[in-house]
Amino acid sequence: MFPDWVYQQCPEISATHRAAAFAHQAQLTKPAGSLGRLEQLACDLAGLQQTEKPRAANVPIIIFAGDHGVVAQGVSAYPQEVTVAMMANFAAGGAAISVLARELGSSLEVVDAGTLAQSPMPGIVTDKPRHGSRDFSKEQALTPDEAAFALECGERAVARAGTPDLLIFGEMGIGNTTASAAIAAALLGVGAERTAGSGTGVDAEGRALKARVIDQALALHGLAKPGASAESILCAVGGLEIMAICGAIIAAAQRRIPILIDGFIVSAAALAAVRLNPSCRAFLVASHRSAEQGHHLVLGALNAQPLIDLDLRLGEGSGAAIALPLLRLACALHNGMATFGEANVPDRA
Repeated sequence: MFPDWVYQQCPEISATHRAAAFAHQAQLTKPAGSLGRLEQLACDLAGLQQTEKPRAANVPIIIFAGDHGVVAQGVSAYPQEVTVAMMANFAAGGAAISVLARELGSSLEVVDAGTLAQSPMPGIVTDKPRHGSRDFSKEQALTPDEAAFALECGERAVARAGTPDLLIFGEMGIGNTTASAAIAAALLGVGAERTAGSGTGVDAEGRALKARVIDQALALHGLAKPGASAESILCAVGGLEIMAICGAIIAAAQRRIPILIDGFIVSAAALAAVRLNPSCRAFLVASHRSAEQGHHLVLGALNAQPLIDLDLRLGEGSGAAIALPLLRLACALHNGMATFGEANVPDRA
């Protein structure tokens, strides 16, 4: 159903480089294990990047934007026009992720993967098969061809990024927490009450409405019971920016580029990517635990331990950007500390 490249094997982590990194850590001037998960991070990156000196300096941020037909069911606290307006805000440098990218020294690319914008916008890459997804409470959100196009949109964005140390993917799209909650519920075989959160800030009544819309849609598309394929789930209730992130994750892993995974929406795309191509899982680093309902379930399904928990639920790749300095410090400590021998410091007896 999807392009052949989506299913091609990703490279394996280099056990040799990872083991050498752990051996190096054991020689650094500190008690063994005293830097906790920072040590593990550096060693994992060394294995993923096939290097003695792991790197997290060159980390582009790519934002994919899309609109969602299901917004017509009243599932968002904000009007659909916000998607296009926020794309302009990203490009103008006024959004949270724009500020974070500047502070981190990361490039920021914004891709219109499927918004309602009728013409190209300054500073935005337009790469979409249609203007927004269909209302999945009434019909399939995407055709297989549209979903495949969006996967390749993600692959093209990764190709434009060159050879970075890591990548961060973010999203923008009014209604995309609803689509992500539907994808997560279908992939995990649970009711939407467990995956549908407050999103843009809907109240308890709004969250209950969102869950009802999702559950009814899953029943409509025959997805209420476990066992449906990731392909059928993504076409039935997916979104173009979510599909693009899914494709970008697989394409990055195939190029041996680790991905710092953001919150609920990107994590739902990551879970879908792993279901499509399990070999990409090794390249995922979970940045944070979102305050959005259901994120802990997706992280559990990915067997991922996030680096931080700050009650974030903004999206845009912001959580991953905020966690990036931890990876940079992990690499700096691994590469820059002296060994016991170099510093002439006695090791343990």
